[in-house]
Amino acid sequence: MKLAKRLALTTTAVALGVAGTFLATTADAAPAQPAVAKISVPDALKVPDGNKLTGVFDAKGVQTYTCTDGAWKLLEPAATLSYKSDKSHRPVALHSRGPVWVSTVDGSAVNATAVATSPKTGTIPEVLLQATATRGTGVFADVTYVQRLNTSGGVAPTTACTGTEQVGVPYSATYAFYKPAK
Repeated sequence: MKLAKRLALTTTAVALGVAGTFLATTADAAPAQPAVAKISVPDALKVPDGNKLTGVFDAKGVQTYTCTDGAWKLLEPAATLSYKSDKSHRPVALHSRGPVWVSTVDGSAVNATAVATSPKTGTIPEVLLQATATRGTGVFADVTYVQRLNTSGGVAPTTACTGTEQVGVPYSATYAFYKPAK
């Protein structure tokens, strides 16, 4: 439980720090989106027609696992999403349990649920998620789908566990956000 509390406090502290720093150095608008790089998307994870890509962000964080009945089970992700420019990675959102993504730029948010997965050897699967709720008028307003692509790491330990152990396993991914095409 101490790790969970520490993770929650760390995530909150990072969110406040990132938001303050980012808001102090940017205008009210979200950063312009990069041209979509050639991202290989498995057929199972394609977004239905009638939606358009509105944001692509790199993510780095941890997948936190907890020991339940002698096996490692996913507890929650904790990641920072960044806008990649030619010069730097600017944090723009936090990803956590729900799953939920919250903009540190404008406070908008999207909750989603997985509707399809595509396994990858040696890493967490790529996933297509459908939005279940959105909040605010910013970057995540009206999001319909989220893709987790280009995953690396984040796999649950293969070792045995006992009690209520928790472990955070580093991962990275690319998250793509879609809204209705109008």
